Amino acid sequence: MAMALALFNAEGEPNVTTNRIAEELEISPGNLHYHFRTKSDLIEALFALFEQRMLELLATPDERQPNIEDIWLFLHLCFETIGDFRFFYRDLTDLCARHRGLHQRFRGILNLSMDTARGLMTGLADAGQLEADRQEMSGLVRNIVLVSTCWLAFDQVIERDGEGRPDRAVWQVMSLVSPYLVGEARQQLAALATQYQTGF
Repeated sequence: MAMALALFNAEGEPNVTTNRIAEELEISPGNLHYHFRTKSDLIEALFALFEQRMLELLATPDERQPNIEDIWLFLHLCFETIGDFRFFYRDLTDLCARHRGLHQRFRGILNLSMDTARGLMTGLADAGQLEADRQEMSGLVRNIVLVSTCWLAFDQVIERDGEGRPDRAVWQVMSLVSPYLVGEARQQLAALATQYQTGF
């Protein structure tokens, strides 16, 4: 599956045939089809790996209240995972149209992402590090997931041959949170941005 993932990421899933994957693996197409009857089976298997990693990351946070550094690291891990399976995001609409089951499962990841984002933002608010009313919080949570879902396509268009930069994606999300931060949280975010030399 590693070869298929590398080819899908580099060239886009619609542009890669099972014959091409078998050729790169130096095996016969029949040998590949023995393990994955169709290309759809291969995509399903790759999505299962991606789904498992994302569900582990999006699991309910620890009991302690999150801080800015926790959220920064969490986002970086999420964006690294998205980068590892970036073909799903580049071809998302097409893949979901062709694979109904994939559509449902991806929507589940997005819903869980919103729940996790809401939990993190509520944790900051409970700790006195963030101030937002109910409407602002709802918009913030939705925008966090929206940017998180679309950042890779945007980065690849801007950078053309780039693979996307998780550090820039983290900053993009945190810049949405920044206006609502209060007290030491604002200074912590500024220090992290400087430490990781995030820029455009």
